[in-house]
Amino acid sequence: MNITRENVDALNAVVKVDIAKEDYSDKVEKILADYRKTANIPGFRKGHVPMGMVKKQYGQAVLVDEVNKLLQDALNKYLTEEKLDVLGQPLPKPQDQIDWNAESFSFEFELGLAPEFEVSLDTKDAITEYKIIADEKMLDEQVANIQKQYGKLVSQAVVEKTSEITGVYKNEERDIENKVTLTLDKFAGDATEKQFIGAKVGDVLTLNTKGLYSDDHELMHALKIGHDEVHGLDIEVTFTISEINTRELADLDQELFDKLFGKDVVSNVTELKAKIKEDAERQFAQQADQKLLNDVTEFLVENTKFDLPAEFLQKWMQTAGEKPLDSDQAKEEYEKSEKSLRYQLIESKLITDNNIQITMDDIRNQTKTMIKAQMAQFGQTNPSEKELDDIAARILSNQDEARRISEQLISQKLLALYKEKANIKVKELSYEDFVKEVYGDK
Repeated sequence: MNITRENVDALNAVVKVDIAKEDYSDKVEKILADYRKTANIPGFRKGHVPMGMVKKQYGQAVLVDEVNKLLQDALNKYLTEEKLDVLGQPLPKPQDQIDWNAESFSFEFELGLAPEFEVSLDTKDAITEYKIIADEKMLDEQVANIQKQYGKLVSQAVVEKTSEITGVYKNEERDIENKVTLTLDKFAGDATEKQFIGAKVGDVLTLNTKGLYSDDHELMHALKIGHDEVHGLDIEVTFTISEINTRELADLDQELFDKLFGKDVVSNVTELKAKIKEDAERQFAQQADQKLLNDVTEFLVENTKFDLPAEFLQKWMQTAGEKPLDSDQAKEEYEKSEKSLRYQLIESKLITDNNIQITMDDIRNQTKTMIKAQMAQFGQTNPSEKELDDIAARILSNQDEARRISEQLISQKLLALYKEKANIKVKELSYEDFVKEVYGDK
């Protein structure tokens, strides 16, 4: 067997594989001999079928199968030995009808080669790393929410501004009938609030859905209707009040603190706020890290310039998926996935250049950390090492889960690299201001 490569350009090559008779003949003869021993052909005893008849019936199919196996094995071995970084998979070049009666064969494959490039984390303009603080306003709101959540409901005769009102939204024509509990601050305008103030159990209010809530998703859940149906909905609904309550706030005492965090972990409001701040800022850090990761990724894709074998990749995409694509569909698919492909190459380059490695011990330890965090949410704060090992083993027996955890670890190590080497400025702000700045929400 002989394999040669011709580089068309820096991103494309053609590999030619020549297969001679001595490469496959022994294997084909052995397989046919085995067939002869077991073949059931009328008029012949098993094991006594003439070899000529076996070759006539099975010879070409066996030959084709063995040549294809040789091709795949030889091609994979060649790519590995030559350390060729290819994109997609080798594509066989079309050829005229193969003469399987010949003794030697030649096959050609197109290769798309990964580009050579350098990655720089040195940005001219600094990328912002947000440090989100749980400010006093947020802490006061969280304490108030805890008091409401663990407080007592007290029945009321009429609706007041702070009431919790239970009732049924109804519109017979649209087949809407849904029981909800609501508060008046959820409505978009003061007019609706005024309709409710002073209402009693049994009263039926008529409301228009247009502009009833500031967010269509609130209306969707209130009426229990579909996402497509809710947008632009302009109908009248009735709301029949069945219950009116006010919520008596829970006392900020030791009983409540123990219920929230365990016995004697928190003993006063100052410690309560400190615990809320610690938990909130831990979650904010994850959100800020994800934002930084996204921003550095965007920078790298936009500023790391290299060419791709676009024509080859579009051709490969035509046959790579579950359904074959025509050339226009493949071009569209390539354009949608090009950005992702570029980042995959950049990420791989960063991992190689910075010797980032993930061991099985890393994956196992990360899994156990995740398990402990989940168990702690259900009050299991001290699991045994054997229990953690057993659960981790079950999780990691699932290849998809193991791959997902491995990818998380890679992202963590890349994030640490970005924080160390990229031009980053830290900006401290409240969560409310973070949301406004990043998402433009109020």
